[in-house]
Amino acid sequence: MRARLRGTRRPCGPVNGARPVVPVAVGVVVRADRAVLLADRPAGKAYAGYWEFPGGKIEQGETVGHALARELGEELRITVIESVPWLVFDFDYPHAYVRLYFRRVVQWHGTPTPVEGQRLVFHRPGAPAPDPLLPAARPVMRFLELPDWLSWPAAAAVPASVQPHEHWIDGERWLASTVRNAEELSRAVALSADFAVTPALAERELAELCRATPIPLYAPDPGGSDALDRMRRLGLHGLVGRQAAD
Repeated sequence: MRARLRGTRRPCGPVNGARPVVPVAVGVVVRADRAVLLADRPAGKAYAGYWEFPGGKIEQGETVGHALARELGEELRITVIESVPWLVFDFDYPHAYVRLYFRRVVQWHGTPTPVEGQRLVFHRPGAPAPDPLLPAARPVMRFLELPDWLSWPAAAAVPASVQPHEHWIDGERWLASTVRNAEELSRAVALSADFAVTPALAERELAELCRATPIPLYAPDPGGSDALDRMRRLGLHGLVGRQAAD
């Protein structure tokens, strides 16, 4: 029986000791039906047979977006048309300390092809995940169950608080915080919040807050037919304030 691989997820920050931080671009390739692409690690690589989101190391001088497009082209023979930032966190594996930059690939061209002999599957969030799954992918699989549009109580019903409170979505319990800045976001993460909601902030403030968030973020709907796409390009998971079928 295969021993269960373990590791520790951490927010980005200084690393104690001599272990180098390996930056990795990770792609959440999202199909129109919300299914996401998973690949298993081929023979010859560390943790062969474990399922993961595709991606690879960021080379010197590359942006995360460019690195991801290159990796998905090399590994899957797809051309990334648009990817948007989403989450960033560190993960301490026995073999390496990695900084994972997750981007949602919302438009691409081509059919994913397993160039390295890996198996591929499109997985619907909420369904049983392929096993074994790399530990760093496990929280991400749960985050993908969150809706694009969040039903959120009026401010009077839930006072703004970094302290996480219960929020139920389709019968599932989540812990949610409200945050206004990076310091409050760090506190919310330390208190085990699953996601956070911001007040109405300027786009530059939202982009800065999203720059290294390890949990999904929501903000109020700014209005406009392209609001969700526009705010996702800043790194938000979704929006609050409009009822929509997901």
